[in-house]
Amino acid sequence: MAIEPKKHEMPTQAPEVRAHNFSEVAEGYTEEIAVAEAQRCLNCKNRPCVEGCPVNIQIPDFIARIKERDYEGAYKVISRSSSLPAVCGRVCPQESQCESRCTLGIKFEPVGIGRLERFVADYHNQNSSELPEQAAPNGHKVAVIGSGPSGLTCAGDLAKRGYDVTVYEALHTAGGVLVYGIPEFRLPKAIVRKETDTLKALGVKIETNVVIGKTLTVDELFDMGFEAVFIGSGAGLPNFMNIPGETLKGVYSANEFLTRSNLMKAYSEKPVTPIMKGGRVAVVGGGNVAMDAARTALRLGAEKVTIVYRRSLDELPARREEVEHAQEEGIEFRLLTNPTEILGYHNPDDRRDPKNGFVTGMKVVKMQLGEPDERGRRSVSPIEGSEYTLDFDVVIMAIGTSPNPLIKNTTEGLEVNRRGGIVVTEDGLTSRENVYAGGDAVTGAATVISAMGAGKKAAAAIDRSFRK
Repeated sequence: MAIEPKKHEMPTQAPEVRAHNFSEVAEGYTEEIAVAEAQRCLNCKNRPCVEGCPVNIQIPDFIARIKERDYEGAYKVISRSSSLPAVCGRVCPQESQCESRCTLGIKFEPVGIGRLERFVADYHNQNSSELPEQAAPNGHKVAVIGSGPSGLTCAGDLAKRGYDVTVYEALHTAGGVLVYGIPEFRLPKAIVRKETDTLKALGVKIETNVVIGKTLTVDELFDMGFEAVFIGSGAGLPNFMNIPGETLKGVYSANEFLTRSNLMKAYSEKPVTPIMKGGRVAVVGGGNVAMDAARTALRLGAEKVTIVYRRSLDELPARREEVEHAQEEGIEFRLLTNPTEILGYHNPDDRRDPKNGFVTGMKVVKMQLGEPDERGRRSVSPIEGSEYTLDFDVVIMAIGTSPNPLIKNTTEGLEVNRRGGIVVTEDGLTSRENVYAGGDAVTGAATVISAMGAGKKAAAAIDRSFRK
């Protein structure tokens, strides 16, 4: 049978429809499409796709089960390696990881591995009520700080080995960046709840509204009988450009903007925590978070949304699929452009804060690309005399985040680097005995799957330490 050269398209909502709702954009493969896509897999002996997966899912094995229409069997293969298959199938950048290694991709388009993973996980969630079997207790207790992808993965892997695991989450809902950072139209919150419920069924306990460093300290966790601690607290501290006007009303970090919308339901008619909606919105940045913020602003009723990014489309770090979806929805891309000042005016009727006015626009400068650095990323510099002004009502800064210093400042002997990331060994061990860390708390903002890989590696290291 001849191999189809292109992967099967993902069914999606029409752009003119989805731009006005928060329903999931990608609708998922049907059974017939999934089987047809699985038939494209060559089942290579050397399995390069597995090497490209940070959590080492045995990809040819689960795809082989799809070919046989054994979807539960496929799910069992995936869940041996991944605690969050429905999440990864949606937000993992497969194009730069497993799919980039696919042998079929040398000549044709690679197999749609991520789309198949999503299909399998969704099939299981919709058709199976079977709960995972809890492992026999091994007598050891581990605390996990943060319920984002690294924390949940570490907790799940340890629970499968019989550990008594408690996850401490600062917010009122478990999921970390999966619930506060990624919009509903890309990752429905019901999917995250289903994944966390599966972990609870494995025996993982999740305590919300606990801020480690305030409610409890790392030292107090050890006093409570925990024998090891994993820090997966993420990178929730937003970065700013430190340009004039960033304190004006109508300037948000993407973190705040997305948290208010995703977790605190600012899109509702009577929100508890409102955000400025409508008007002309600028989103500064070019990553996935910038795309999420821009597309959320559009769905909240913005008249026009503009991505302002200092490099070209080729250097844009967001997933190509997210960029294409944003373009289809009518979001403008003003490339090779960088803000130098946010402009505003003072409203004399607003007595709450007489110092700060409201956003009216932005001064920007045109940029030019230079030579690539050692990582292949091209340098960028302003073009002299090219400054001009754009009119905006809201500005969202999406230029990255850093680890929150709270845990570092309340944990004696915890070494961090100059960017605030916790310093760890290859296995995730910190400078404190029996304290491990992984994910964005170590690397700064990165991908969901890389955080999961770090959580998985730390869980294995913790287990080895107790088996010596």
